[in-house]
Amino acid sequence: MQLDKQVAFHKTMGDPTRIKIVHLLSADSLHVGAIAGKLGLTAPTISHHLNKLKECNLVYSRREKNTIYYFLNKKVLAHHASVLDRFTNKGEGDPEMHDKILKEKQKVLNNFMEKNGRLKSIPAQQKKKLFLLEHMVEGLKVGTKYSEKEINEYIKQFHDDFATLRREFIIHQFMFRENGIYELNPKEMWGSTPLYK
Repeated sequence: MQLDKQVAFHKTMGDPTRIKIVHLLSADSLHVGAIAGKLGLTAPTISHHLNKLKECNLVYSRREKNTIYYFLNKKVLAHHASVLDRFTNKGEGDPEMHDKILKEKQKVLNNFMEKNGRLKSIPAQQKKKLFLLEHMVEGLKVGTKYSEKEINEYIKQFHDDFATLRREFIIHQFMFRENGIYELNPKEMWGSTPLYK
């Protein structure tokens, strides 16, 4: 589950040396020797910590001639920070803005859905598409495991292009897939949905 990734990320970051490495890499890319020198630690110790940071995709490396440089993956860091923010600020926010978004969502549903609940078309505009995807997954249950066939059948009640919509569920973190099994993420994980930004 995506929530497991959050837990793994925060466990990895629960080490003072790793936090210091992230701080150093936020300023510039560095090689192991430079990080070791700045922190007063041995190169093998730094390599161990860098491997842990690479496991959660927070750090990546690039070889330049005979030296491997490490870079901070700022997008991954920002993503984990925003998810944590959504968890801690759940239920807060501007009620007027929330109402405005709900009205906007309803307008999109009215424009793109037929009275029988099927999609007239899949909108090209990202925000409209996200509102519709959100509407579609609301009929699925958190904690239930779905086979690909079950997800395809579920999507077909909305639109015949189940492959595209199934892919969109994964891309925008409404669902995750592992070994052909699909599961709905908690709403806080719906990273790109305007309602939960």
